[in-house]
Amino acid sequence: MSHAVFVTHTAESAPPDARPTIEGVRRKFGHVPTAVGRMATSPQLLKGFLAASAAFEQSTLDPVDREIVVMTVATRNGCHVCVAMHTATLARLEAPSELVEALRAGTPLPDARSEALRSFTLAVMDHRGAVGDEETRAFLDAGHSARNALEVVLGIGAYTISTFANRLIEAPLDPPFHAFAWDGDDR
Repeated sequence: MSHAVFVTHTAESAPPDARPTIEGVRRKFGHVPTAVGRMATSPQLLKGFLAASAAFEQSTLDPVDREIVVMTVATRNGCHVCVAMHTATLARLEAPSELVEALRAGTPLPDARSEALRSFTLAVMDHRGAVGDEETRAFLDAGHSARNALEVVLGIGAYTISTFANRLIEAPLDPPFHAFAWDGDDR
């Protein structure tokens, strides 16, 4: 049904408020991902996601840690587009294959610090932010900071927008990400 409701916009067909955003994405990536073209149906959603994502990219979490948060949200929310795209990002970052495989499977990560981040991200999602002292202490004891805890919330927010929107619009996987396709458990 969503294919009939959510068309894939171009800069020419998108609502006027979305056109500059689509053009910016095209300039940055060399093309307009199908998901972006469909999200452009709501210029506010597209701008909101991109702004939240850009803010998350400026957080103090290092690039692989940011990807741990994103992949945890994406697998939990069953977003095949996000999992594939962020698997590609992890490959570009030369993340260890054991880490990538565990993230895609939703299983514990191979090192304690990364696993503390993944577990904390899940706890924030599961408890709607009301994470208990023990879980918070485990996150901090693993070398993360109070600032990082709030940045996890930012990442969850940004990628909840993306994963929910991608599922609603039935975003297909664009060809550059076919090699990273994910057919994981749709929780």
